[in-house]
Amino acid sequence: MTAVELTVADGIGHIQLNRPEASNTVDMALATGLREAVTAAAADDSVRAVLLTGSGKRFCSGGDIRSFVDEEDPDYLQRLAEEAGAAVMALEDLAKPVVVAVQGAVAGGGLGIMLGGDLIVAQEGTKFVFAYPGIGLTPDCGVSYLLPRAIGQQRALAFALSGRPMSAQEALAQGLVAEVVEDAAARGREIATALAAGAAGAFGDSRRLLRASWTRDRATSAADEARTLSTRGQGEEARALFAKFLGR
Repeated sequence: MTAVELTVADGIGHIQLNRPEASNTVDMALATGLREAVTAAAADDSVRAVLLTGSGKRFCSGGDIRSFVDEEDPDYLQRLAEEAGAAVMALEDLAKPVVVAVQGAVAGGGLGIMLGGDLIVAQEGTKFVFAYPGIGLTPDCGVSYLLPRAIGQQRALAFALSGRPMSAQEALAQGLVAEVVEDAAARGREIATALAAGAAGAFGDSRRLLRASWTRDRATSAADEARTLSTRGQGEEARALFAKFLGR
């Protein structure tokens, strides 16, 4: 059994964190497996949308503390953080829409993995936990970058410093997730199926433009918007949808 599995069917690349016995905590195998699965999904032209899930009762409970303790290499934590961070950045950089379905618990680095996606669906009862200070550590997996962008700086700081878990309904109210449902995996697949059946190329470029805007000035964003719009407008996907819209 591999730590991360990628299956492709019906235009959907399903990436599943697959350490249910360890609550899908992040060790080197999971971090590397996630990066490799994302890279494979990016390179596969048959993948039009990505669905990210975690097997078992919990989506991802953060770092694998046992591996932190057992590993004798003093540089292990840095290497792990770098590999996990690279996996999340690869997820952010995908030119394809990403749906994330979470359940049970999302803690520590699991927050960063989750926020690497676009549309997050949470199952009722899911708990979100910053977690790091409880074991004397600080954010990794892009959490310090992605969390304030998702919910705002004050809310992110309150979440980080209070130690109080956030419920699924609180996460919805604060903008951390897009939906709260009874069956996150089923709803996530429903959304991914709709995205794969739609203008997946336009979805991919739209998510890229929105994400890139955080680190660009207004003029650079405008130039990229115009360039991307023009390129898309000359492509087969847009041309077919133009004709459909005009009833031809």
